[in-house]
Amino acid sequence: MTDKATQLSTLLAPTVESLGLQLLGIEYLPAPGGSVVRLYLDVPDAEVETRHVTIEDCEAVSREVSARLDVEDPISGNYTLEVSSPGVDRPLFAAAQFARFAGERAKVGLKLPQDGRRRLTGTIVSVDEASITFDVDGQPIVVAADNIDKARLVPDWAALGFAPARDLPGGDARPGKPGRKARAGRARED
Repeated sequence: MTDKATQLSTLLAPTVESLGLQLLGIEYLPAPGGSVVRLYLDVPDAEVETRHVTIEDCEAVSREVSARLDVEDPISGNYTLEVSSPGVDRPLFAAAQFARFAGERAKVGLKLPQDGRRRLTGTIVSVDEASITFDVDGQPIVVAADNIDKARLVPDWAALGFAPARDLPGGDARPGKPGRKARAGRARED
């Protein structure tokens, strides 16, 4: 996270927690016409199996966070506030979040190049306070946690039921579409 995102996270986490939710992280995207402040919410770890972030949760957080930002005024100029659940391609902001998803695949952007690359996609193997180890094409790559600019989980579309149909006679290989038989043209009877 950027310094501004870290500052905003420290300021807003208590407000989010007071509503029974967890602030996963904040993206702060400055722009000349107005910045974007994007908050990602989740339910507390103890409730992950029984509850999900709802639209009503996002609306409540948006109202409370807007009021807090109006009082504290930590952002100069115009900004747009976006409040979201993490989604299937969940962003990862902290080492503890990587640890929670050990064994899952993640797409990672680095602040500084490492081993000749600025991006990598690999399986999260292990995590400690200072680094995260990924398996990238069978090779372990250890990345310093503070060198990670952005990271997201890579959804397992097959496990979610959205993998392309394969090996079906006449099947349609588009994601999310069940296999279909090709229609043969019909001769018109007059």
